[in-house]
Amino acid sequence: MIHQEAKRYINRDGFAFCSPCSRAPPSSSLLTMSAEGKLSENEKDSYDEEKGAVVTHVDLANNVQAKIQNPLYGIPRKTLLKNVERFVQEKDLEDKTDLFKKAALLAQNPKEFEEIPELTEDDKYHIRRETTNRWSQSRDLYLTVVICSLAAAVQGWDQTGSNGANLSFPQELGLASEPGHPRAEINDWIVGLINSGPYIATCLIGCWLTDPLNHFFGRRGTLFWCGIFCTFSVIGQGLAQTWEQLFVCRLLLGLGMGPKATTSPVFAAENVPANIRGGLVMSWQMWTAFGIFLGFSANLALQGTGDIAWRLELGSAFLPAVPLTIGIYFCPESPRWYMKKNRYKDAYKSFCRLRNSEIQAARDLYYVHCQLVEELAVLKGTNYFMRFYELFTIPRNRRATLASWVVMIAQQMCGINIIAFYSSTIFVNAGYSSRQALLASWGFGLVNWLFAFPAVWTIDTFGRRNLLLFTFPNMAWTLLAAGFCFYIPESSSARVPLIAFFIFFFAAFYSPGEGPVPFTYSAEVFPLTHREMGMSWAVATCFFWASVLSLTFPRLLSAFGSVGAFGFYAGLNVVAFVMIFFLMPETKQRTLEELDYVFAVPTSRHASYQLKTFLPYWIRRWVLFQKVELKPLYNFDEVESITVFEKGAGH
Repeated sequence: MIHQEAKRYINRDGFAFCSPCSRAPPSSSLLTMSAEGKLSENEKDSYDEEKGAVVTHVDLANNVQAKIQNPLYGIPRKTLLKNVERFVQEKDLEDKTDLFKKAALLAQNPKEFEEIPELTEDDKYHIRRETTNRWSQSRDLYLTVVICSLAAAVQGWDQTGSNGANLSFPQELGLASEPGHPRAEINDWIVGLINSGPYIATCLIGCWLTDPLNHFFGRRGTLFWCGIFCTFSVIGQGLAQTWEQLFVCRLLLGLGMGPKATTSPVFAAENVPANIRGGLVMSWQMWTAFGIFLGFSANLALQGTGDIAWRLELGSAFLPAVPLTIGIYFCPESPRWYMKKNRYKDAYKSFCRLRNSEIQAARDLYYVHCQLVEELAVLKGTNYFMRFYELFTIPRNRRATLASWVVMIAQQMCGINIIAFYSSTIFVNAGYSSRQALLASWGFGLVNWLFAFPAVWTIDTFGRRNLLLFTFPNMAWTLLAAGFCFYIPESSSARVPLIAFFIFFFAAFYSPGEGPVPFTYSAEVFPLTHREMGMSWAVATCFFWASVLSLTFPRLLSAFGSVGAFGFYAGLNVVAFVMIFFLMPETKQRTLEELDYVFAVPTSRHASYQLKTFLPYWIRRWVLFQKVELKPLYNFDEVESITVFEKGAGH
């Protein structure tokens, strides 16, 4: 008896096999038994010469059924092993033929690895540890994460050097803006322009250098370029004699910040196994937060150095850039980048350095190769401008582009950078002295860093989307409360401590949510063919709006006052919450290649599911406390991820 969804095929080699959800049209070359002969809109059945079987192809442009497929699914054993032999011949890996045969069988049936006779006990030991000891990874993988974390620390320190410098450099460079000053309004705009300089250069030029830099120099070469710019331009800021010179140095800093913010999360995402990818890739934000904390610490330590304090505060950010520049070449290059260049032997060597055993390295390489073959056929970008064009014209890419845009612009809408860029100014306006303001800013930096740690565990369990949906409403009310505290009379001793308390509370909600998610999410949602371009788009979005925020906030603060400015950003948090709810799919614990199928689900279907299925479920479950079951959006019946054994994990 055959299950309603199961069908039995006899392929041309005479091997019978079952394909649980494949549907085949009538054909003289094969025998089909089915209780259900209807094809879905987005499914196409064909005889695949490569697989030696009738296969069902999920359309990456319109995955209405929301199905996720393993590219090795349904391939008969004999055909699979023949494919492996052809693969090792083409890629000059013939000395590893037996290893890749075992690896292909493992990638095809990861849950049944105990039943694969070709695997040795040592092989099975390492596979078991992927589940029982998932944080036990190779030294070189952790070295890669450390270097990417250094890149993040550079980013954070660069952002906060200007925070403390804002208290003195305007006066030193003739940009005073006290009430009654004849050029106060113009000087407000100039100070905003100087602060926004790196973000202007990043969004207009720096991010868009990522694709050509990665194409010619790889991930490591790009980060080396970034280290050079983040060292010498920062030293130049400390030596500037006019505001124009300072502005130019900040623009040059953006040429290093843009490719670094774009490449570093991608570099980490491509090297890390899927089941811990979120936790390790989010180290970008955790160590950006640490860099922000170091920047605030430097500002506080250097506050008493007199007229040169602002120069030291701006120039000290070169310190973490030096070990980044030196250390990057001790890391293995991204194996996926090598595969994109058809350098499979180098890719295998990289995977061996990044995994605990050869069987894991071979399995991951062959699995990724099979997905890329299908991906390249649909999503191949021919040149720089075509890849950018295809971000918006290929439906799978367009949905990833929209989702990354939403999560990146939300980071600026939440208001975190009005604190990161201008907290010292805000605390001085609230009634603190310069030293007290720097101390309060240091406290903000400490809270921002410490509360990033929970996301290491929750981002791959609670999920990217759920973290944001939980934290955005809380950021809205804490920001509003901080603004209302400005109504407390200045004579009250509770005024400034309450403002600081709600700002710290706001940071505590930001750090495990909108802090780590945007860069982790954007680094994983694009296909390999468009990953650099897609990440460039996402980071350019983030830094464009960071430049707008940095440029406008001094004037906004003067025009709206503190209460109005905080209330404005509290309202934007609500808008961002709605955008995330409808437009951001979950990506946790899926391999980078499997996400092709997640983002092939039409946006209208995803939004409709959230409104008509998830929202009623949430109200009934958590408001009315009824015991109800949620119907999942994604159907993972046809895939067994090579690193995740949790059915429905991507929901």
